[in-house]
Amino acid sequence: MSFVTFGELMLRLTPALHAEKLQTTKGFDVNFAGSESNVASALAVLNNQVSFVTKLPDHAIGDNAIQSLKKYGINTNAILRGPGRIGTYFIEIGASIRPSSVIYDRKHAVFSEIGSNEFDWATIFKGKKYLFVSGITAALSNQCAQELVKCVQEAKKQGIVVAFDMNYRRKLWAKASDAQIVFDEVLSMTDILFGNTGALNDVHGIQPKAKDSLQATLEVIEIAKQKFGIENYAFTIRDHISASTNELQAVFSSPVGEVISNKYTVGILDRFGTGDAFAAGCLHGLGKGWDAQQVIEFGTAAFALKHTIYGDQHTSTEAEIQSIVNGQTSGHVLR
Repeated sequence: MSFVTFGELMLRLTPALHAEKLQTTKGFDVNFAGSESNVASALAVLNNQVSFVTKLPDHAIGDNAIQSLKKYGINTNAILRGPGRIGTYFIEIGASIRPSSVIYDRKHAVFSEIGSNEFDWATIFKGKKYLFVSGITAALSNQCAQELVKCVQEAKKQGIVVAFDMNYRRKLWAKASDAQIVFDEVLSMTDILFGNTGALNDVHGIQPKAKDSLQATLEVIEIAKQKFGIENYAFTIRDHISASTNELQAVFSSPVGEVISNKYTVGILDRFGTGDAFAAGCLHGLGKGWDAQQVIEFGTAAFALKHTIYGDQHTSTEAEIQSIVNGQTSGHVLR
C-alpha cells in the first residue's frame, strides 16, 4: 500500500549511557527522528511504499538525515533542501520512579520556516492511498500550521484517506486554545483519528466520568464522534506503573462498533516512538484490508513491542509483531 507522511525530521541526541541524566552526560548517541518519519520508517519496514515529505538543511547533517530515511526504503524525492539548521531534541530516558523528559531546540529550524507553495502536493499525492500527519507540525510555526491544512485539503481533494494523530505537545504550544483552532480544521477533514484520552482533554477539555482507563477511552470516543463527526478512531491506553513498566491496551472504533485489544504489561527500554509504532501498525493492517480486530491487535502488539527497542524507529517485521499477537510474549530465546 502507498503512504505519504509529512512533518519535521529532527536530530535526536540521547545520553550514550542508557538512562543517564542530561546534566551529567559526557556523550550522546545520534539519530534522526520525528513522529511522521517514525511512522514512515515503521511502514517501510513492513514493506509498504512510503514517501516522507519535509525540508532539511542543505549541508552534511541534512545529507545524513536523508540517508537515515533511505536505509529503511523510504522515498525521499519530495524532500526540499535549504539554508538553515535542523531541529534538535534531547532525550533523557527515565527509570523506575524518575520519568523520561525531553528538551526541544527546534525554533527557527529550516522546516519551521517553510514558505507557501514550496511543496507540490498535487504531484506528491499522485497514486497514493493514505496520508499520515500529526498535530506536532502545527505547533512549529504559523507557516507550518498553514501548510498542514493545505496538505490535508489537497489530500481530500484527491480522495486520499487522511489519518491524523493529535499528538499534543505542551512544551510546543503557548496555550491549548491555539492548538484547538488548527486541530479543528484538520479534524473536519480527518478519516482516521489517532490519540488518547489525555490529548482530547488537553486540547478540547473532554473529561470522561469513568475512572477505569478502558471505560474512559470508550466514553471519550463516543463524545468525540458527536463533536467531530469522524467515523474511525484508534486510541491507545497506557497505565503507568512506573517509568520502567507500563500496561498497554487500545481501542478501534468504526461505524460497525468498537473492538478492544489484548492488554500487555511491558518493561520499557525506550518509550519514544511507541505511539508512532501503533499508528503504523494500524495503518498497515487497514491498508491490507484486515478486519477491525486484526487491525487493533496488530497495532497494539507493535505499540507494545516498540517499548523494547532503543531509538524512535520501530524495526520489527510483520512476522515479529504477529508473534506477539499470537501470544509469544515470554521472551524465551529463539534458537
